[in-house]
Amino acid sequence: MADEGESGRAGLRGVSWLMLLALAGVGFLGYRTWSEPSRAAVPPRAQAGPAGSGPVSVRVATARRLADTLDLTQTGTTQAFDTANLFPRATGYIAERRIDIGSRVRKGDLLFRISAPDLDQQLAQAQSQVVQLQAALAQAKAMVDQAEANRHLADVNNKRTSTLVTTGATTAQNADTAQAGVLTQAANLAAAKAMVKVAEANVAAQEAQVGRLKVLTGFEEIRAPFDGVVTARSVDQGDAVTADTNSGTPLATLVRDDVLRMAVNVPLYAADGVRDGLPARITVAQIPGKVFPGTVSRSSAALLYASRTLVTQVDIPNPTRELQPGFYITVTLSIPRPAPVVSVPNEALIFDQTGTRVAVLEPSGVGQGFVVRMRPVAIERQLDTTLDLRAGLAGGEQVVVAPPASLRDGDAAVPRQQPKAGT
Repeated sequence: MADEGESGRAGLRGVSWLMLLALAGVGFLGYRTWSEPSRAAVPPRAQAGPAGSGPVSVRVATARRLADTLDLTQTGTTQAFDTANLFPRATGYIAERRIDIGSRVRKGDLLFRISAPDLDQQLAQAQSQVVQLQAALAQAKAMVDQAEANRHLADVNNKRTSTLVTTGATTAQNADTAQAGVLTQAANLAAAKAMVKVAEANVAAQEAQVGRLKVLTGFEEIRAPFDGVVTARSVDQGDAVTADTNSGTPLATLVRDDVLRMAVNVPLYAADGVRDGLPARITVAQIPGKVFPGTVSRSSAALLYASRTLVTQVDIPNPTRELQPGFYITVTLSIPRPAPVVSVPNEALIFDQTGTRVAVLEPSGVGQGFVVRMRPVAIERQLDTTLDLRAGLAGGEQVVVAPPASLRDGDAAVPRQQPKAGT
């Protein structure tokens, strides 16, 4: 019996221990469940770091407002402002050549003279035909005068015959014949006037042909279309040339080099600030230490779909001809920013379901403490180590770098300064 009592007390002690363990587990779960909402219920500025260990220590950097202008630098090749490939418009041979490679010419200067005897003969023949047609026109006008006289005579005879019929001095048949004569002469007069119009049209057509041939003979002299320099020549005196062969080698190539130009592809983030008249700075490796001025003269006004860039042309005055077409140069544009831009480190960006934000430290109002505030931002562009923000910050704020995932708006924090964000 004693053994049975001992075993019963041992069983009761085992049940008690199990109940105690179960109650401890329930209490632990309840504590975990209660601790989170109770922590959230604490006022924001009173919250401390993890597990109530005090303010969070965070690395910070100063957000830096960038300059109001963006310096965009690109390299490229200079191009002549104008380039003309000169082709013949008259068939013949080169009778005179007055230029060579490197010759500087003025607008209107004679470069080549082409001898085109066939074209000259065609012009002389056309001019002779004009004289013939003018004589035919004069003959047609004389026939009109004759037809006018015949119609007048027929009208007089008709009136006289009509009077004699009333007195019985002539027959009605004679009167009808006289009246028919009036109609015949009127038709002859109309035909003569029509012949005059045909002759006038023939003269006008032939004069137009003469004018065309005169224009073509004017192309026997090839003159400079603008001031410039000859960069290529492919014919010499005595060479035969054929008109309208603009698919072959030109007689010469002329470029204008007192003004050069270069195309600059402005990226999307700077395209809004590009305007005609924007100044540019040009440097050349072959001419160290010298900066040439330039000006934005025109742009495509529409971005290229493939690269999302705006094609912009920069004009470079070159009165001293120090620069030459084909130089490899560097162009810098100081493009005004449409809105203030602030630079922060890449590691300061927070991207979650609420969008893009940065954590900023603000004075808590209690002693020397700081509190975290989340600021939504808009990104303009991303560089290697920094972000350019076009909205959200004004510059000068202390932003948290590499914020911990547990950091929340209103958390107390202690800053650890790091170098300022670059440009």
